[in-house]
Amino acid sequence: MDWTEIKITVNADEVDKAGDIASMVVPYGIYIEDYRTLEQEAWEIARIDLIDEDLLAKDRSKGIVHVYISPEENPAEAVSFLKERYVAEGIDCEIDEVLCKNADWENNWKKYFKPMPVGDRLLIRPIWEDEYDAGDRAVLHLEPGLAFGSGTHDTTRLCLETLEKYAYPGKTVLDVGCGSGILSVASLLLGADSAVGVDIDALAVKTAKENGITNGFDEPEFTVLKGSTTDKVTGKFDIIAANIVADIIIGLCKNVKDFMNPDAVFITSGIIVPREDDVLAAFAENGLEVIARHESGGWLCFEAKAAE
Repeated sequence: MDWTEIKITVNADEVDKAGDIASMVVPYGIYIEDYRTLEQEAWEIARIDLIDEDLLAKDRSKGIVHVYISPEENPAEAVSFLKERYVAEGIDCEIDEVLCKNADWENNWKKYFKPMPVGDRLLIRPIWEDEYDAGDRAVLHLEPGLAFGSGTHDTTRLCLETLEKYAYPGKTVLDVGCGSGILSVASLLLGADSAVGVDIDALAVKTAKENGITNGFDEPEFTVLKGSTTDKVTGKFDIIAANIVADIIIGLCKNVKDFMNPDAVFITSGIIVPREDDVLAAFAENGLEVIARHESGGWLCFEAKAAE
């Protein structure tokens, strides 16, 4: 069966950020065309200064992110998911879809995704990898797919490492924009009593439910809802995690305290460094106090609580 190639064209100065967002959505089959420093990189990498004329003729003002969607997935859902993320980050883009031959994309990417320790208490294991040594770590069995969150991206890893401090017996978790469900399921493996995931994307909801079942968690212990937080979620929680993008986190700040138990922690990531001041302003404006800041690879994660 044929795969679908999604080509995302953006201004060249935004291609790195666009690629980071795409890699969070689809953790395989991505490559980026960026010709801004073609001559310099050709010399530094290959020590050559003779470059094909077709390459030299490429538009230096644009960058293209290529994403490959397997035949089992719905490319329309992928496009919708990507558009929402790019709009939220203010990235102008053109998105095109073309059919392409399999060319072993389906399996080649898997060789780059191996069992991975995260923090001190977790091991993320892709379900096709049977050889691993977890030691004393809890094992999160994961089927990475189109839904956001494979554990390899800086934002997801920062959230998982932060969750280790808070997810233990007696705690309840709300995972906003849950994607693959990795944060919700990890919280349960770390000891939390229950978790609720919510996402506007139907494919993310499906993937999160499947990953929950794979790890032995189903309703009522693990509930996944399709929709927005304000529309679908009721009750209060001890831990609220939102690994999305800055603009959605800023909007969430307006009512997140309605879902927070006394002394609850609000863990946010998916924030690029240039948006830090905007997010901090939203925290302050809505009575949230930052108690810790974490940074990795140009991405930020905050721990916040209701200001006293």
